[in-house]
Amino acid sequence: MAEPTRWATETTDGHSQWYIERFRSMAADGADLVGEARLIDAMVPRAARILDAGCGPGRHAGYLHACGHDVVGIDADPELIAAAREDHAGPEYAVLDLVELELAALGREEPFDAVLMAGNVMVFLAPGTEVEVLRRVAACLSAAGFVAVGFHTDRHLALADFDAYAEEAGLRLEHRFSTWELGPWYDDADFAVSILRHA
Repeated sequence: MAEPTRWATETTDGHSQWYIERFRSMAADGADLVGEARLIDAMVPRAARILDAGCGPGRHAGYLHACGHDVVGIDADPELIAAAREDHAGPEYAVLDLVELELAALGREEPFDAVLMAGNVMVFLAPGTEVEVLRRVAACLSAAGFVAVGFHTDRHLALADFDAYAEEAGLRLEHRFSTWELGPWYDDADFAVSILRHA
């Protein structure tokens, strides 16, 4: 049994439903909610295999599916997965903690061309599972594939620690930006987007 994630232990009752309704409301207002997914779409070939790891209510998985990719979205929160299936049908979805991630658990044989970890996924992991999660993500990645990870650097996870975890998991940093729009990196940025590949 996986340890509870910070998403489960550090949020209040009803938080998941609040989160779902927040993004439904933003979508209804015409907000741009898929910038992260657009970046992934630009980085992969057509009909790529993409894992949205920590997919939440599915906005990125849904967008990438609509672009013609073979997308799997996973999240440990069953409420978020239920919303993803309702609001963004098309991708495959599964309730799965990232610390238990493996291709067989998804009914897959072919590794993914890209893994997206947006929305502070790394920050919300169960404490102490960061290396194992990154190791499992790497094991699901094709030889030429990449992982795109974005998180706020002032919430539980220092960037230097993340880099050490990635290296221990067999991943190397290829690029780093301060925004999903590829804003240049600077040392005191409060958000980091890291592109990782196999070491």
